[in-house]
Amino acid sequence: MNRWVLQHCTDAEVWLRTRTDRLTARLSARAADRSDRGQTSFEYLGIAVVIAVIIGVLAGTTDIGTKIKDAITNTINKITSGSGK
Repeated sequence: MNRWVLQHCTDAEVWLRTRTDRLTARLSARAADRSDRGQTSFEYLGIAVVIAVIIGVLAGTTDIGTKIKDAITNTINKITSGSGK
């Protein structure tokens, strides 16, 4: 094989591998970012459920207990429905 052709084939292979490695790194970083999306919402949901249970036990069936329970239930429903509002 001609030396000039061999040099250009080698350069093309190095360039292609470099581009492939960069693209793989970018796609891996994006996939890692996406895997954590929504995690905070579910953490808040867990906290809200614990608080709702505590308030439910302490407040019983009083009017204020019912209002608090309804507010927490509405917030939980908004989080789990994905509306974000």
